Amino acid sequence: MTCENVSHLAQRVRHFVEQQVLPREAELGRCDAAAARLTAQLQAQAKAEGVFGNFYPVADGGRVASLVDYLTVAAEEGRSEFAPALLGCDATLDCHMLARHANPSLRERFYLPLVRGEQVPCYAMSEPDSIGSIPATLNSRAHWQGDHWQLTARKWFICRAERADFATVIARTDDGPLPSALSMLVVPCDSPGFRFVRPLALLGRQQGQGEVHLEAVRVQPDQVLGAPGQGLALMQQRLGLGRLLRAAHWLGLAQRCFDALCARVHSPRGAQARLADKQLVRARVYRSFREIASARGLLQDAAAKFDRGQANAIEVNLAKLAASEALSLTVDSAIQVMGAEGLSELSPLSGIYRGARTTHILDGTDDALISTLGRDLLEATQPGVAFDALAPSVHLHGKGAP
Repeated sequence: MTCENVSHLAQRVRHFVEQQVLPREAELGRCDAAAARLTAQLQAQAKAEGVFGNFYPVADGGRVASLVDYLTVAAEEGRSEFAPALLGCDATLDCHMLARHANPSLRERFYLPLVRGEQVPCYAMSEPDSIGSIPATLNSRAHWQGDHWQLTARKWFICRAERADFATVIARTDDGPLPSALSMLVVPCDSPGFRFVRPLALLGRQQGQGEVHLEAVRVQPDQVLGAPGQGLALMQQRLGLGRLLRAAHWLGLAQRCFDALCARVHSPRGAQARLADKQLVRARVYRSFREIASARGLLQDAAAKFDRGQANAIEVNLAKLAASEALSLTVDSAIQVMGAEGLSELSPLSGIYRGARTTHILDGTDDALISTLGRDLLEATQPGVAFDALAPSVHLHGKGAP
């Protein structure tokens, strides 16, 4: 897609979000039957207007071929915390994983309905009794029963768990070394033994997370994504792209908060309070803009390396952390300048604020990623290694390759 076409698509997405989504955020946030009907209505409208599934694989209907180009569109999709789901973005990562690794059966049964917007996916990795950042602690098991796998698992904090049509489940399929012990199994959510247990609120707010139990679920050999034993490698691949997609939407939301911050300063009430003359307000505007611009640059760098197939673990984690920090700082500044109104239901900022806090946990906690980055940077700069500050991950023996 040419730059002009990407720009035009971004404008159409922005128009849809501004006109159809932002005025209905209060309704969409209620998580009831009416919200579900409105979601279906807006998804149908997004498909009709050609703004649904923008970064799906181009061969199957996607509109943007490169991640670098998609960032412009993603920034507009991310202006509402509800828009990514309405525009099919929640399925983007599953679409790319299935496009790359699905066998013909999975492609026909799950991938093609997914790109048509007919199914909802979820990804089941986290477990109550394991450490999310340590795959070796996963307890889910799939035992081979002669002609099929029998899967038993307990998973929680699973996005879209309650309304998903199928789940990609991480489970141990071998007792050997971890690199060949895990597999990704694609399981319909209506399979016998698959049970949704409960929704799990985040900071007192329902955001689509839930817990599921799988008890002796029958999984056919052709329901393995890739090949048995490739689960760890596919997890790393999925995390890399997933963090970049999330970061792109977070920056769209951060930009909306920055716009709200500046709008309040320039408003009649802001003029009455002489906000533009206050040094602390100016400092908040400066820091917010700096964090967004810095995160955007890091994200563009990571996306360019992703498009080239270049190892980019350091760049991906930097971009994820920076986007999270930019969103948190900017929404906090907007609330501070807006005052009590920013804390209330009269403004979307309170909901965005709670969502921003979750970004420091989802897709890898800040503490875990910072520790990993420190380790990787020390490895890349050890004596005898030619360190390239512009592409540090290429020295990590391909560990960050997408």
